[in-house]
Amino acid sequence: MPDRTVRIVLAAVLVLLALYVAQPYLQPLLYSADAPRAVLARGDLAPAETSTIALFERASPSVVHVFAQGAAQNRDLLDLDDQGGEQGGTQTGTGFVWDGAGHIVTNTHVVQNAAQSGGSVSVRLSDGTVVSATLVGLAPSYDLAVLQLGRVTRMPPPLAIGTSADLKVGQSTFAIGNPFGLDHTLTTGVVSAVRRRMPTSEGRELSGVIQTDAAINPGNSGGPLLDSAGRLIGVNTAIVSPSGASAGIGFAIPVDVVNRIVPELIKAGRVRNPGIGIIAAQEAATARLGIDGVVIVRVLPGSPAAQAGLRGVDPQTGDIGDVIVEANNRPVHRLADLTAAIEEAGLGAGVTLKVERDGRVRQVRVTTADVAENRR
Repeated sequence: MPDRTVRIVLAAVLVLLALYVAQPYLQPLLYSADAPRAVLARGDLAPAETSTIALFERASPSVVHVFAQGAAQNRDLLDLDDQGGEQGGTQTGTGFVWDGAGHIVTNTHVVQNAAQSGGSVSVRLSDGTVVSATLVGLAPSYDLAVLQLGRVTRMPPPLAIGTSADLKVGQSTFAIGNPFGLDHTLTTGVVSAVRRRMPTSEGRELSGVIQTDAAINPGNSGGPLLDSAGRLIGVNTAIVSPSGASAGIGFAIPVDVVNRIVPELIKAGRVRNPGIGIIAAQEAATARLGIDGVVIVRVLPGSPAAQAGLRGVDPQTGDIGDVIVEANNRPVHRLADLTAAIEEAGLGAGVTLKVERDGRVRQVRVTTADVAENRR
């Protein structure tokens, strides 16, 4: 009896071993799906998915691909490996339809080279149509530009406008653009921070900037940042990244600024910039001297600053004249603090400055005026 048991156990072991060895050969024979598999019903999309899909379908027709080429480049605008950014002299980016007249909003840095060299700008619409565009106006201090579409068969709808005044950290954001030349790409994230400051041209600094972790890459510049209702809350403009690609820190110009600047560009081609008519010292030089405030290097003749008696650096002796340390009861540590106070006051408004000269402090009342960007 024991011998029989041993034989049975050995036989079972041999069968199992044979099955183990044959398994790679038997499995394809028994389980291969050599015919189309049955489709499993997934059920309804999740509410978040449904709303995101609807948002993209509603907003994406208003988003365009911008191609700006300098006059020196004798190439077709679309004859490039457009990975976003500058390729072969052509700058590419994103824009969006602002109104029914065909005005397109994008970033200044997307079209500035073409504008300065007398080059050309074209726009590719969501349906693939390529349309020539003309430059309406630039606002380098806000990194905003407005284009005018040429003749189109059907004008895309303008984006709905929201507000950036009540944004909360954590609320959803949606960016649509053309990263690395890939048309109409949607990325999602949240508002990571509000009231950031971002340097722009001419020594200015834009306040109230929106930070988001929605992926923003080269080619997204000038594209819309939307809230969960599909409303425009910002214009994507810059990233912080050691590699040049998205690292989860992107910045957008707040829509409340856009909604103020774009109509001015459409009406006049430029932005009226409230100022007082001074040339300020570089912040690095001021810091080296241990001065906390804005050192006036030069006062423009006939400017509000000149009329108020402000004084710059003495060109003969190099002696420092006036240092602005406060504006409208707010401390001024750098030029961005001063420009923020002036912009908040607006054109033709009075600004009370606290000024130091020769160790004495006095108050000066200055009325702002329109100061051209190239004279700041």
